[in-house]
Amino acid sequence: MNQWQNFLKGFIKENPIFVLVLGMCPTLGTTTSAMNGLGMGLATAFVLVMSNVVISLIKGLIPDKVRIPSFIVVIASFVTVVDLLMAGYAPELHEELGLYIPLIVVNCIVLGRAEAFASKNGVWSSFVDGLGMGLGFTFALLILGSVREMLGSGSIFGLKFIHGDGMLVFVLAPGAFIALGYIIAIVNKIRKA
Repeated sequence: MNQWQNFLKGFIKENPIFVLVLGMCPTLGTTTSAMNGLGMGLATAFVLVMSNVVISLIKGLIPDKVRIPSFIVVIASFVTVVDLLMAGYAPELHEELGLYIPLIVVNCIVLGRAEAFASKNGVWSSFVDGLGMGLGFTFALLILGSVREMLGSGSIFGLKFIHGDGMLVFVLAPGAFIALGYIIAIVNKIRKA
């Protein structure tokens, strides 16, 4: 598989949200708005890319018995960087995302890519894989957050386009399930066409 196909699989063939249905906790919990979805997606993408690169660099130094704990330490280091940067430079977004930022450490997408790809491939391939999967995740969160914000409050990125309120259910937890279900159905229809 060439690098371009490896990059694109995170968007289309193996999108973490729409196809693999991984990482549902941050997906459903943070996508009340397009900005929250974008912020969470980019934070996760950064951690995914950086941890993939570092793990591919040190994979030969890690004994098999401590492989997973070592991966978690690497991932947690980058999550700490993201958490501190977001707290310093985007405090409102940091407040909105709250506990979901530290939970990136145990996100099955990040740990899964470390185990399945970065620990078995070179640095460049791991970078491309992390970037593709991370941006695919970001794309999915942005789409879901945008749909929920448009239907729930009649705005996109905080800019109102209708007067009054939208359908409140879409800003609440049940709306996340409803919107995600319809988006996955549309994606599956497109993929099979």
